[in-house]
Parts: sequence; structure tokens; C-alpha cells
Amino acid sequence: CDVADSAQVAAAFAQVRAALGPITVLVNNAGITASVKMVDMDEALWDRILRVNLTGAFLCCRAALPDMLAQRWGRIVNVASIAARAGLRYSSAYSASKHGLLGLTRSLALEVARQNITVNAVCPGWTATEMLDTAVSTISASTGRSAAEAGATLAAMSPQNRIVEADEIARAVIFLTSPGALGITGQALNIDGGSVMS
Repeated sequence: CDVADSAQVAAAFAQVRAALGPITVLVNNAGITASVKMVDMDEALWDRILRVNLTGAFLCCRAALPDMLAQRWGRIVNVASIAARAGLRYSSAYSASKHGLLGLTRSLALEVARQNITVNAVCPGWTATEMLDTAVSTISASTGRSAAEAGATLAAMSPQNRIVEADEIARAVIFLTSPGALGITGQALNIDGGSVMS
């Protein structure tokens, strides 16, 4: 499903409802990025990144909310990034989209707070995913450093001097979708080894 396409989102949510019933948990985890200087960024790439990372989350929230409101219970977790907490060089569109995602998270949390629906975000730092592999390749190509050296540079951005594992993000998301997290809403949880402290 292309989350930037409202028709595809509607069709996907209809399939999920048909198979599993009402939707009460939503994790918005689609995301794309590109390492491009602002002066070289074209509008099509800018629009695509914002459309997937921000508009896609809006479309999915809008599709899931009727079920949550009817059940008077729901959990939404938006996967943002530490780029939403501090800008990243050569990633202006990505950073802007993730800043926007935090705004969406907070505004929607206020809107649905009295219906037992929570809306939160997690903000991963550099995480062992394909996006990290791409960043390492980009750094290696532009600086001549080896992949190991590039990876070490990214790990060193964390006071823990390490890359976050994907299951660390998953465990935080699972907690935020649990009944025990009812008192947590409108929040953004950094999972980045202390790279950004707020």
C-alpha cells in the first residue's frame, strides 16, 4: 500500500477490517528520506518525502479513527525520528516531515483524549535498518571512508556509542499501545542512546 495514496489507504483499511474487525491500534511506520542539499532539492522529491512521511500518517489516522471513536478506545503510535527533535544536515525534507509528524501527534492527542484514545510518537536515532545502510553507503561514497568507518561515525553520535536495534523501537511501541499506557498521550519518546536529550 502506498500510504501517500488515499484510495490505496482506504482499500487497505477495508481489507484489514474485513479480516480482523475494527481497528483499534495503528502504528504509522512508513518513511522515506534522501540526502540532498537544499539548493539541489527539487519540488517533486520534497513533495514525495512529505507526502509519504506526513500526509501518509494523516491518511492512515483518518482511516482508523472511526473504529477507535466507535469503540471509545484506541492507540496510535507515529514513528518519527530524532530528526524531529533536531535538524539533520542534507535532510531538510525528512526533518520537516518528522517535525510535522510531531505536530500531528500532539494535535490529534488533544482531539481524542476524552475517548480513551492515545496518540504518541517514538523518535528513533540511528537504527539498524535499510535506512542506516543507505546512510552508510552515502557517507562512504561522499567521503571515501569505509563502511565500517561511516557506521562508527553514526554510532558516535550517541553517548552510548552504538546503533539502536529495531527491536528496541518495537518494544517501546508495544508498550505505548498497551492498556497500561493510557496516561501517556501527546508524547514523543526518544530512543536514540541519548543523542537528543529533551
